Amino acid sequence: MLTGAPGDELLGSKVLSCDNKRLKVFRTDPFDYQSIVDAMKGCAGLFYTFEPPQDQSNYDEFMVEEEVRAAHNVLEACAQTETIERVVFTSSVTAVVWKENRKLAADFDERDWSEPNFCRKFKLWHGLAKTLAEKTAWALAMDRGVDMVSVNAGLMVGPDTSLTSPHLKGAPEMYEDGVLVTVDVNLLADAHIAVFETPSAYGRYLCFNRAVCRPDDAVKLAQLLSPSSPCTSPSDELRVIQQRIQNKKLNKLMVEVAAGRQVDG
Repeated sequence: MLTGAPGDELLGSKVLSCDNKRLKVFRTDPFDYQSIVDAMKGCAGLFYTFEPPQDQSNYDEFMVEEEVRAAHNVLEACAQTETIERVVFTSSVTAVVWKENRKLAADFDERDWSEPNFCRKFKLWHGLAKTLAEKTAWALAMDRGVDMVSVNAGLMVGPDTSLTSPHLKGAPEMYEDGVLVTVDVNLLADAHIAVFETPSAYGRYLCFNRAVCRPDDAVKLAQLLSPSSPCTSPSDELRVIQQRIQNKKLNKLMVEVAAGRQVDG
């Protein structure tokens, strides 16, 4: 979690507070409601993302419950913090793309939701956790009058990303459905800042900058996720897929933000 302004940040289980170039660190626990309330005192914004406990890195039914409970605690704490102006809730594309009749659906966008029963049926715990946690957050935000925007990210690619990422459960099916997408950390950060700083930003925003739709793209992604694996040619079973997920809403916002900065400059 990151909290912002006036000069405060909450990262993971820590709050980083900058005051006159001094850094203060506070530890908090997403399952300890009072510690969250204490951490957010005086903050104007919250960037929330859930990180599994170190002793429970794999997503399962237990993790689903934990993530939902954490989202509930954080949004409830935001509602009790008078200085909070906006919450940016980090969710996932996996809260969008998993549904029974997905092959018959039109292109996916931020209006789509994964179906919990479908996720349970195929043990897509990451998708289930993100879906239920985000829905819990939205329900509380609307009930308590918290200004919230969500960023539904594709698979974030970076040095720590690997083939064991729970996001990749069902990756072959996502590829076949044209919804396997990735995002660079820089774009993800820029998107969070954009939706936080733009008063007119609302609802959900799908965030990705690459769609994996070609066999070569799939091989490159596999090599990125597992650099030690031998270089292989695309499988004959892979074929070029039509992209069926769109992030036009975020692209439009980012263009508007960039244009505004140029005018201000």
